[in-house]
Amino acid sequence: MFELSVEEEFSGAHRLTQYQGACERLHGHNWKVVLVAKGKRTGKDGLVIDFHLLRRKLREAIAEFDHACLNDLPYFRRRSPSSEEIAKYLFGKLKKSLAGTSARVSAVTVWENARQSATYAEE
Repeated sequence: MFELSVEEEFSGAHRLTQYQGACERLHGHNWKVVLVAKGKRTGKDGLVIDFHLLRRKLREAIAEFDHACLNDLPYFRRRSPSSEEIAKYLFGKLKKSLAGTSARVSAVTVWENARQSATYAEE
């Protein structure tokens, strides 16, 4: 099994709901998102999937987040836009986006800063 990873960044604001503390106030992050994809075999070109395609799929998935208040996005109107929920949401979008390719999403990690991240993967 091959494992590939690509990363992209976006700037966005959020406030945690159902939370007691400073993070319930509106604040922003320069988020980093890491997509890990897996594939069983390479094609004649020696690639499971082109890194350029994988990065484009990730950029498309996070485009709605860039310079946005995440709480205003439809998915987060009923749930808190925590790093965990962002990772889960992006996993679902990327799973659909990569359907029909030779790679599948293995995990999505969302970094709020250099010291804190949340990863979502399905069993």
